[in-house]
Amino acid sequence: TTTYCTTPNTYFSNALCIDNISIIDPELGLIENQTVIIKEGKILQVLSSGKVNLSSKNRIIDGKDKFLIPGLWDTHVHFAYIEEIAPRMFDLFLAYGITSVRDTGGEIHFTSAWKKKSLKNPTSSPRVMIAGPLLDGIPNVYDGSDHKHPPLSVGLATISDVRNKVNELDSMGVDFLKAYEMLTPNQFEEVMRLAKEKGLNVTGHIPLSMDVISASNAGLNSMEHMRNLELSCAINSDELLAQRQEILALGKRDIGGILRSKIHTLQRPLAIANYDPQRAQEVLDVLAKNETWQIPTLALTTGFTERPFASSKWQETFKYLPENIELNWKKEIDELMTKTPTPFNEKYTEWLTNMVGQVHRTGIEIMAGTDCPIFYLTPGRSLHKELEVLVKAGLTPLEALQTATINPAKYFNLEKELGAVKETMWADLLILDENPLKDIRNTQKINAVIKQGHYMGRSDLDEMLEKLARYK
Repeated sequence: TTTYCTTPNTYFSNALCIDNISIIDPELGLIENQTVIIKEGKILQVLSSGKVNLSSKNRIIDGKDKFLIPGLWDTHVHFAYIEEIAPRMFDLFLAYGITSVRDTGGEIHFTSAWKKKSLKNPTSSPRVMIAGPLLDGIPNVYDGSDHKHPPLSVGLATISDVRNKVNELDSMGVDFLKAYEMLTPNQFEEVMRLAKEKGLNVTGHIPLSMDVISASNAGLNSMEHMRNLELSCAINSDELLAQRQEILALGKRDIGGILRSKIHTLQRPLAIANYDPQRAQEVLDVLAKNETWQIPTLALTTGFTERPFASSKWQETFKYLPENIELNWKKEIDELMTKTPTPFNEKYTEWLTNMVGQVHRTGIEIMAGTDCPIFYLTPGRSLHKELEVLVKAGLTPLEALQTATINPAKYFNLEKELGAVKETMWADLLILDENPLKDIRNTQKINAVIKQGHYMGRSDLDEMLEKLARYK
């Protein structure tokens, strides 16, 4: 028999055909009884299963009682945070269905190497988008001063420094830029101006010298962790800003990480205690109008109180990491579990979770990201936890899927190539055994991963993980 598609005389051989599967379109929802034909890495046709007669000259996958979704993104990862883990991250991402990642800060030559490896091996690597180093002021936070602050950033003293660094990063092929907390308003605005000139998105943390509205109005495309949002949602936000600016002026010779921590420790409780719903809505309305997207990283920011890493099931994933990392993480978690969250920790977690719901209701787009491998978040596995907490915060399962599929594609102007199961798009896909629209945790029930047309069944994925577990 031949493979007939929409026209009877169209013939395909050597294609990958997924027959009689339920597609979950990130925008439309469930579409049952579909056949997807993949060739040369792309989706060639999507049509009702009754309209196609499949040839034995193709590889045919039975999709009965299974669900097909686009490959997932983790839009906040760091290859350079623990360099020892980096060589394992590609396999971990793919084994957990993460077919694209956005590296949000690291030394440019190190992160570029992973991007180049991905481009060279597109069917066995996740797609990698990089920012290069965090663009920070003086003192810079991630300056390599301790293991919690590896050298992920560059400290820029002047406007000229900003200009030179952005030009350099652009010439080295970064996909976006990341602005950080110690930039001055003038430096931040220069980053925005240059990025717009070069057609690059800018993500980042709101600089401590600024408020959220000013940063969004300057052109910030997205915010990571909703960092410092609470400082602008307080009834006394102007007073807090003036206080921060004074502390920053006096702390020019301090260590960046210590200075930032000092400000957060002082001002976060004050901001949460003085939270003003009306002021908050004014801020969110500006973010919505300016299309300043949010990457909440809720699994990270609520981690100290929620403690997903304490479960034995979560710690099982540590066996895929280098042995010394596995042992250190377990030891640190045991020590952490002796510390009880404070009432403020609990209140801040509640605020973060509620704010994600409010961000969503205001119409601000959200992307799923985790900050792995920070805070015991195993690469790959962490994204599924993020989807869980996004649903807990008020998104529907379909809306949560959008944050890890079509939204990141739109962010990079790739929505015609990625993020849905449509003809002409790259075949980055997941086959699931259960319906994630009924329970978002079903994204973890992965039957197969397809990366740019390359099919990896459950046995292939298990073998990838077993090799990581053996390789110590």
